[in-house]
Amino acid sequence: MSSEKEAKLKALKLTLDKLDKAYGKGTVMKMSDQAVVDVEAIPSGSLGLDIALGVGGYPRGRVIEIYGPESSGKTTLTLHAIAEAQKAGGIAAFIDAEHAFDRFYAEKLGVDIDNLIISQPDNGEQALEIADNLIRSGAIDIVVVDSVAALTPKSEIEGEMGDSKMGLHARLMSQALRKLTASISKTNCTVIFINQLREKIGVMFGNPETTTGGNALKFYASVRLDIRRSTQIKDSNGEV
Repeated sequence: MSSEKEAKLKALKLTLDKLDKAYGKGTVMKMSDQAVVDVEAIPSGSLGLDIALGVGGYPRGRVIEIYGPESSGKTTLTLHAIAEAQKAGGIAAFIDAEHAFDRFYAEKLGVDIDNLIISQPDNGEQALEIADNLIRSGAIDIVVVDSVAALTPKSEIEGEMGDSKMGLHARLMSQALRKLTASISKTNCTVIFINQLREKIGVMFGNPETTTGGNALKFYASVRLDIRRSTQIKDSNGEV
């Protein structure tokens, strides 16, 4: 080994020792020093979806986005995931920013209502602070935020109808996700954001659809599910 390479390795070791002392052992390491672990997952409640996701469900310690048009089954999908997490002995939280949670429907889908932690926040900042605190506790296995579109900034709620608040929602989501991502990974909590679709103005070619809340969630999400209603199930009397 050349003296130049030896000097580099010595300098690297000194730097790694310094970082370990400052931030804790294992802050920076060689990839070979880290134990290889399988990605844990929370089942979605659908075998087909679990297979399609590749890891047997929604990966733990990651951000998931479920989006689609109205009445496409987004909330239903998250309630199935909550039920599966509870069956495995986990603790689930539902942040109902839309103030439209139906406890009877959730119960029919297998959710243990008595042990479900639910919050109906007044504004977007409050909702995301609640989510942050629940995640940091390390006790929660899955958090569902319903929905991104309903995470209205406090200044918009307190302002007048018709006031222009350009970019506030996107800024709020970007700031929150920067803060949340590290805690989500460390606590191995699965966080699912439900999102709605909007149409871009003036798009002549291509898909005009876009999700609300800016681009931050698209970048931070490990899984993005586009949910659509294909056909309606009917019986002899009509629609079911």
